[in-house]
Amino acid sequence: MAHRTACRNGMDLFLFPELNKKSSFLPAIMIEEKILREYRTVAIVGLSPDPNRPSHRVATYLSSHGYKVIPVNPDAQEILGTRSYPDMSSIPQPVEIVDIFRRSEEVMPIVDEAIKIGAKAVWMQEGVINEEAASRARGAGLLVVMNRCMLKEHKRLSKKQD
Repeated sequence: MAHRTACRNGMDLFLFPELNKKSSFLPAIMIEEKILREYRTVAIVGLSPDPNRPSHRVATYLSSHGYKVIPVNPDAQEILGTRSYPDMSSIPQPVEIVDIFRRSEEVMPIVDEAIKIGAKAVWMQEGVINEEAASRARGAGLLVVMNRCMLKEHKRLSKKQD
């Protein structure tokens, strides 16, 4: 079933009938929480081997907080002591979250591949915005976060639980 978006009181809300039999709206913040709580395997597309790059810091943080991080970078053999794959189709295990560190105009083929491999969610990092790709992912049943940092959102959620 296709997912619809609506705006109520300035907050983006997403309709996910499979999450609620009454077809109620699920606020975007709840989508982030669902992804961070329920899924643990993250393919990071565009993960840099450079420790000074944001993707490397996010991957290090997620690894230290119990997530299995799978690097996706065709120019690297290994990142953070883990084999790097040239694309998601080469990953030999299921991927739940696809975390994207690529320019917005490069997102659509990544989303298409995420759909193809059966990912559960697509997370576009801060500054990565592609409404068409987000719509395609939602239409295929994936949860979508756009223009948010996974590390920052995990920290926010952790503080909320304290």
